[in-house]
Amino acid sequence: MADNSRFDHDLVLAHKFPETTFTYTERDAAVYALGVGACGRNAIDSDELKYVYHENGQQFVQVLPTFAALFSLGSLTNGSIDLPGLQYDPRLLLHGQQYIQIYKPFPSSASLINKVSLAGLHDKGLYSLAENLLIEQRTGDYVFISSKAAILELETKSYEKQSGELLCMNRSTIYLRGAGGFSNSSHPYSYSNYPVNQAAAPKIPKSQPFAALLYRLSGDYNPLHSDPMIAEVAGFSRPILHGLCSLGFAVRAVIKCICRGDANIIKTISGRFLLHVYPGETLITEMWLEGSRVIYQAKVKERNRAVLSGFVDLHHVTPSL
Repeated sequence: MADNSRFDHDLVLAHKFPETTFTYTERDAAVYALGVGACGRNAIDSDELKYVYHENGQQFVQVLPTFAALFSLGSLTNGSIDLPGLQYDPRLLLHGQQYIQIYKPFPSSASLINKVSLAGLHDKGLYSLAENLLIEQRTGDYVFISSKAAILELETKSYEKQSGELLCMNRSTIYLRGAGGFSNSSHPYSYSNYPVNQAAAPKIPKSQPFAALLYRLSGDYNPLHSDPMIAEVAGFSRPILHGLCSLGFAVRAVIKCICRGDANIIKTISGRFLLHVYPGETLITEMWLEGSRVIYQAKVKERNRAVLSGFVDLHHVTPSL
């Protein structure tokens, strides 16, 4: 573990992340759509077939807006984040929140340039993970774990390589258990470079037992979602579903029920991961429309617990709503 007494905040803030590239094809977009449950209930769903097939003579498949979350995976090196002086056990990394801002619809295939920067760093010191994270043990009980922790926020801006146009921005919030305690406990270190206001009904078909194994084919190979031994070290009884997969399920429900199948009216997406989901559990998404903002919450039916909450901002609201 890190010798946090020698942690240099200024060195971390001055760190320049290398630019990364992300190239995807229609096949990648379709595999992602299937991974978050598109056409899972009805193979010819009139709202979702366009994400996996050239429906009605359309030239290209359409890309779900949450596909953007994959663009930020380039900032992870073998499932971990490389920052000078910040050491932690990557097996204890947890994804806390995801914020996505979309500037234009995504092409069905593209080569992107990703520019990554540090958006926030917060020392949580010694604190109770029960704040946000309840770890279910094999007995089915919920336990409270106290540990040092840090919160890291990474911002990824994705530009289309050929045109140079900005397509979207991702801000990923990562909980690093064991990495905190590097500042004065009475004045814990906290840095953010973005506005405070950007913080973060129908049943969705039951996720399949292989859901995490299918979703990882979209590029998120963190073994927490596939390796039983790694999952046990992290405090789970078995591998858990990717938080971004749950986000994809929930936003897909918003697109179907509020956007009437038109994903292009989505402007921003924000999701906070409250609790883990096991592959095979049923997600229920509740949503409320407030002006042009959709407030949503996803629950696991089997445990009757909220696992995800957030909002989706729309460019405009369908008149029928």
